[in-house]
Amino acid sequence: MAELDADWQWNVLHHLGESVGTASMVEAFATDASRARRMTLDAAGVTLDFSKQRLDDSALSALYSLAETQGFEAARRAMFAGDVVNQSEGRAAWHVALRRPADDPLYQPVHDERARIRDIADAVRSGDWQGYTGRAITDVVSIGIGGSDFGPRLVTEALAETRSSGPRAHFVANVDPADLNAALTGLDPATTLFVVISKTFTTAETLANAHAAKAWLLADGASESDVNRHFVAVSSNGEAVADFGIERMVGFWDWVGGRFSLWSSVGLPIALALGMETFDALLAGAHAMDNHFETADLGNNLPANLALISVWNRNILGLTSNVVVPYSQRLAHLPGFLQQLSMESNGKSVTVDGDPAAHATEPAIWGSVGTNAQHAYFQMLHQGDLLANVDFILPLATADSTDVERERQRLANCLAQAEALMCGRGPDETGSDDPAIAAARACPGNRPSNMLVLPRLDAYHLGALLAAYEHKVFVEGIVWGINSFDQWGVELGKTLAKQLVTDIADPANAAAHDGSTASLIQRAARAGG
Repeated sequence: MAELDADWQWNVLHHLGESVGTASMVEAFATDASRARRMTLDAAGVTLDFSKQRLDDSALSALYSLAETQGFEAARRAMFAGDVVNQSEGRAAWHVALRRPADDPLYQPVHDERARIRDIADAVRSGDWQGYTGRAITDVVSIGIGGSDFGPRLVTEALAETRSSGPRAHFVANVDPADLNAALTGLDPATTLFVVISKTFTTAETLANAHAAKAWLLADGASESDVNRHFVAVSSNGEAVADFGIERMVGFWDWVGGRFSLWSSVGLPIALALGMETFDALLAGAHAMDNHFETADLGNNLPANLALISVWNRNILGLTSNVVVPYSQRLAHLPGFLQQLSMESNGKSVTVDGDPAAHATEPAIWGSVGTNAQHAYFQMLHQGDLLANVDFILPLATADSTDVERERQRLANCLAQAEALMCGRGPDETGSDDPAIAAARACPGNRPSNMLVLPRLDAYHLGALLAAYEHKVFVEGIVWGINSFDQWGVELGKTLAKQLVTDIADPANAAAHDGSTASLIQRAARAGG
């Protein structure tokens, strides 16, 4: 019966899309003075204005009904309870437990590991942690990839201006030697601490970089016994960590997915660079958004509405792209973080039951920082034939907000782009009587966007924003009937790469591959691969 209900509700949505989805947003504002107020939600200090979306109350009501039919309430309860919601791996996805405050020990081991993070961060930041020559640590190099890199890198760089003491942070993810070489340039091995982040401690790229970093340290004169002074591991594989020569390890659990892991011990680089107080504030903001998401009904639930708007745009309006444009230079890594969070989670075409997905799933996520983006691809967003939704991220104040004039320009440009996408410009508004010139200058408008506003760019509000997007991804997965917490496509590539490393070293086995790959193996081997 629920399946029949869902099919009927999808049909209702498609019917609404034919009228509501093509209606003029400008006219909607002209005839509805309360539209902006009704389509604005606040949670944990984050404001979502979705009034510039091509939908109305009837479409929202139908979306809420669809989410309810697809099991939103039960799925939400299961996730917060730590039940198995990652069906293909038989795991929970309990990242919300990582954000619980100390006086709410839902899962005591989380607080135990957080205490270990605090001890390490305090020792390094105070100068008590010393390298092999007896000098304090001045630089921390975080080595990870994917979820072990995107989150800590984003947060540390977004909040870098708040750093008043402690070591400088550097991040290495790419197995390309240029990445590690660039990070190590100018650093002193005797005052550098490496944080190696890998849940299994078998991630090929991470371990390759970690071994290269270890060789760099030993080449400076350190001994094997000194390695422990310069390496900390974040992992769940204590045996492999010990084999590498690392004694100090902070752990996490199999229910912590990589792209949801920055709240765990994976956030150690944040605490080292910015201090535990900042990391605690980040967790507090995320926890506040968790509380909102767990208790708010669909009509008032900010992450759920963000997700259902995405479903509307993807499945009803046929938009294949979601563009993320933060109007803060310090959030330059946010689009990349959201690419992994969204596309690795929901870039799937098979349901939890193993059936082909009945509806299109995750759109392509891309974007970059405003105002730079305006001089790159915004021409296409305004006048091209690719329709896309845009998420504008606007902190009203940042740590750099001291130049009033440039701050006004930053804020004004963000608001202007959203208004221009919606309102457009008709040929008669271009100021030209030449039809060809007027046509070239005209912009069709009626292009949707969300505006996500933070009162300031700080740890609390950044934590709340990132948690909102995590919950958005979860709700999308509920509606589409897919598992948002596995990533078997990633695993396939890893498996093939492991074999190809061997085959490039000895191309005698190249014939076992397809003709194209075999030829490329030979080329790589001749080039010295």
